[in-house]
Amino acid sequence: PSAMYVMLFFCFQAFLQMCSLPVQVVCRANAEYMSPSGKFGRISVVSPVLPLVLERILCGHSLSDGLDEVQKAEMKAYMELVNNMLLTAELYLQWCDDATVEEITHPRYGSPYPWPLNRILAYQKQWEVRRKMKAIGWAGKSLDQVFEDVDQCCQALSQRLGTQPYFFNKKPTELDALVFGHLFTILTTELSSDELSERVKTYSNLLAFCRRIEQNYFEGHAKDIPASVTSRSSRSLLMS
Repeated sequence: PSAMYVMLFFCFQAFLQMCSLPVQVVCRANAEYMSPSGKFGRISVVSPVLPLVLERILCGHSLSDGLDEVQKAEMKAYMELVNNMLLTAELYLQWCDDATVEEITHPRYGSPYPWPLNRILAYQKQWEVRRKMKAIGWAGKSLDQVFEDVDQCCQALSQRLGTQPYFFNKKPTELDALVFGHLFTILTTELSSDELSERVKTYSNLLAFCRRIEQNYFEGHAKDIPASVTSRSSRSLLMS
């Protein structure tokens, strides 16, 4: 699967484990195309953006019920920051950095499909992402500028986390699941350069945060993680 699939897998897996909900994961090469919008669902506490079936499954399950309205607004702001900065940076690095595209992204994205479909779908996805980058003003950015944006996002997250175990003290929320999915994927997924993961590693509390969630919610659940996911992003942070 693509690195984006892996990131979403860890976001949702963390969220479901935090809710103490049983989950069975089945990999599908065409998961991206099962959604009517052509996009994967995302974790949200403000607007109903998850697919209808998933919304029904999660009905009555929330990690943020204990927060007041001010805290919920703050959590929403940080989730938007993560989606606007980390998600966009990940897409940029996977589809706009030529070295990564040729060495990793195209082979990885097209691996479930036969030739020439694997090449056609990879180029189609690349065109879609680059069109999005152009629309939001990221197409002209250099790698250094993208890394600086990630740095600023991580700095804001690190300051908010502080010395707490989770972003809102002792219990995880949807924000914790979302941040973990992104950071864990950045730290464990192979790219043509380690620059992005090395930037994240400079924030010791974020690294400890990822280790904590991995230990509390993923250790002992290896059987629930498909081999195709672990083979793509599978260096345990507990061992690093």
